Amino acid sequence: QVRLVESGGGLVQPGGSLRLSCAASGIIATIYTMAWYRQTPGKQRELVATITRGGNTNYTDSVKGRFTISRDNAKNTVWLQMDSLKPEDTAVYYCNADGIGGTLRRFSSWGQGTQVTVSS
Repeated sequence: QVRLVESGGGLVQPGGSLRLSCAASGIIATIYTMAWYRQTPGKQRELVATITRGGNTNYTDSVKGRFTISRDNAKNTVWLQMDSLKPEDTAVYYCNADGIGGTLRRFSSWGQGTQVTVSS
């Protein structure tokens, strides 16, 4: 079983920055794509950013130019650097990892979520 543990959320003023971290542990052969999602009450979970093992990235339009996703393959860790934060970025942020685990089984695991609140 692959476990993801997130950290780095909190309260920040508009225009401020936060850096989220997510570390995967367990029996992991390889992780293909790592991603960050976010969700607000009453809404569907939204894809924020993805990064492949080779470093290719994609972002939802609303965060382009403000957020940066990065990863360390050796540490099975992904980060989300969030700058110029806006109140509408307030949400619970979840990381996701998709790859191959023990006994060469495919997995797709989620973290427990970390709250990000942007407010003055």
